[in-house]
Amino acid sequence: MGFDTSLGAFNISASGLTAERMRMEVVANNIANASTTRTPEGGAYRRKDIVFETAMSTEGPGPRGSVESTGLAGVRTVGVVDDMSEMPRRYEPGHPDADPEGFVTMPNVNLPMEMVNLITATRAYEANLKAAQNFVDMNQQALAIVRG
Repeated sequence: MGFDTSLGAFNISASGLTAERMRMEVVANNIANASTTRTPEGGAYRRKDIVFETAMSTEGPGPRGSVESTGLAGVRTVGVVDDMSEMPRRYEPGHPDADPEGFVTMPNVNLPMEMVNLITATRAYEANLKAAQNFVDMNQQALAIVRG
């Protein structure tokens, strides 16, 4: 069994940590831009969402040294996509970005939803961290037994 194979559970947790950290960054960016009515692309800020994908290992040691699929390898981020939901309009005739009727197109960021997303990302990050810590503790105990 190779060193990389023996760290499979740790690598899976590490991929979860990376993915959830990225998710927290995207949510924080959405919250920061909740009132941005002007972007470099033009128009109001459009909420972003992250897309995850299951990571599968393609090769691993099989019986008698053969190579076969070992299955799960964690999660990876596929990318960040724009939320194409409708942009709300608010009547603010004095706003510099108001249209001729006095309406301003606002970002499609819903702060309560973003806070829920932030909490769930934080909890998932903590769960992955705890799993990685348990893996390290388990391996330290196994080494202590081997050392006698």
